[in-house]
Amino acid sequence: MNVVEALLGRPLATEEDKAERIGPGKGIPVFGLDALSSAAYGPEAALTLLIPLGMAGVWYIWPITLSILVLLGIVYFSYRQTITAYPQGGGSYTVASENLGVWPGLLAAAALMIDYVLTAAVGISAGVGALVSGVPTLQSHTLGICLAILLVLTLVNLRGVQETGGLFMLPTYLFIGCVLVMIAIGITKTVLAGGHPAAVVAPPQLPGGAITMVSAWLILRAFSSGCTAMTGVEAVSNGVMAFREPTDKYARLTLTIIIAILMVMLGGIAYLAPVYGVAATTPGATGYQSVLSQLIAAVVGKGAFYWTSIISILIVLSLSANTAFADFPRLARAIARNGFLPHAFTLRGRRLVYTPGVYALALLTALLLTIFGGVTDRLIPLYAVGAFLAFTLSQAGMVVHWKTHGGKGHGKNMAVNAVGAVATGITVCVVLVAKFTEGAWITVLLIPALILLMYSIHRHYERVQRETALQRAVNTQSLCEPMVLIPIERLNVMAEKTLRFAWSISTEIRFVHVTCEEEDEDLQERWSSLIEVPAKEAKLPVPELVTLKSPYRFVVAPIMEYALQLHSEHPDRHLAILVPELIEQHWYNFLLHNNRPQLLKGLLNSKENPRITVINIPWYLDPNGENSQR
Repeated sequence: MNVVEALLGRPLATEEDKAERIGPGKGIPVFGLDALSSAAYGPEAALTLLIPLGMAGVWYIWPITLSILVLLGIVYFSYRQTITAYPQGGGSYTVASENLGVWPGLLAAAALMIDYVLTAAVGISAGVGALVSGVPTLQSHTLGICLAILLVLTLVNLRGVQETGGLFMLPTYLFIGCVLVMIAIGITKTVLAGGHPAAVVAPPQLPGGAITMVSAWLILRAFSSGCTAMTGVEAVSNGVMAFREPTDKYARLTLTIIIAILMVMLGGIAYLAPVYGVAATTPGATGYQSVLSQLIAAVVGKGAFYWTSIISILIVLSLSANTAFADFPRLARAIARNGFLPHAFTLRGRRLVYTPGVYALALLTALLLTIFGGVTDRLIPLYAVGAFLAFTLSQAGMVVHWKTHGGKGHGKNMAVNAVGAVATGITVCVVLVAKFTEGAWITVLLIPALILLMYSIHRHYERVQRETALQRAVNTQSLCEPMVLIPIERLNVMAEKTLRFAWSISTEIRFVHVTCEEEDEDLQERWSSLIEVPAKEAKLPVPELVTLKSPYRFVVAPIMEYALQLHSEHPDRHLAILVPELIEQHWYNFLLHNNRPQLLKGLLNSKENPRITVINIPWYLDPNGENSQR
């Protein structure tokens, strides 16, 4: 087993695709981590905005969370309809493109791609934030830990969906279990204490009185930050085809389980935080502790359960980026199939994973983490805009779908999706206005820029298609053998191999040699015995030797000029330029040779002349030092 197989596993055949399909058990870790783990940073994002209100502001988490839960329920029912209508995978891009048109589809695509990159970055940074809460001495290493986790996630996702789901099952269900047990214990203690339980470990206290006036604007900003808890809800509808048959049934079941668990966790955290006096602390500041870390310590103390929970939170938050790794490559493939992204995104790698999409996501996430130093709160303002914009376009597209296709219960389905579109559309406006000056303006600029990029890629592919399309019978007229030009530095086995190929395609062959300082007498003397005599004896065309003098020691330019002159003198002939090239076995030896063949090929191709053909004739060096190529 080589290193690649040890890291990525054995290659999978195309027919093994069905064996890679998953059920709800693995579907929750693969597609639900982003949504479930958002319970760890969604409420905290809202509470962070309420810090200026002191402890009085913590109580506002109840109405804010209730609003989010209502919105989450609406989106849940809407996406159940989407899965039913698009069992082959109905992400926002697909739904918007098919029902609303090209530009709304590109808008959804841009919003989703940005959202997935942010999902990966926020998930990893939030996981490291949980670690720093438990081990404050690691705070200075935040970015390094983030990038290390990203590398591990990339390697894991290159191994395929089955192995990813199996690997993530234990930490996912451990995280769910720890949070639900903490909520159950906390609520039990609260009831037994008459609504005023004593914290086992007292959380850091904020000022008791309000420092600033409560305003609708502040509450809206807190709500928009808390809405990050809803990101990732669309993941299941994007990845329906990853489930085993019947795909839509298992996808709906997986979505239902994910949303039910998320609602319980969000509701439980919102209920216990004010009761135990848990408030947000300033992210990135000395002594920072996550809300979930404070809450677990307040409910059960800092014993074994606390550290088990913190470790599970760290792992799951970090792994929540896996939702982006599961969906971003699929989204990129769908966009590329329509010609709006490079076609490479449609290719599956050795483990039936769309590897170009995995690599692209990893690079973009690393860039984002580096720019923002791996701190979650700095990324939150950029986060919810793309997610809710995609929600809105998807639901609006479904309204058009039901109206166009009809079907049993289409009126009810259309109403559900219409409510979802209106609710998420209003939320987009709220989030955009509330977070605009805090960084959402970056998303507002990135989305149209990405749309223009995708559109320009599509125009390029359309132009290529127009120019390369063959809509007539093959032209069989005016065929003639080409003139062949061979640039050489000296007579050697590379020149011999090139000449042998030239004899097979033409009878008019010219070698071109550039002399920079003195006449190359050695070449002239050897030419007759090594080239002319053997050619005449074999009754083959005798090549002509053309020597070009270069007083300024240029080599490539004189060859270019001669080739173009020859081309212009024979307007009815094609010119084939055979370029001998030495190929080293080791990349570092490349620096020991001149790069004139590559430069010559590049310049010749840049002339864009249809009557000039450049052919590379490689000579592969034998690692044992033997000349075995003929």
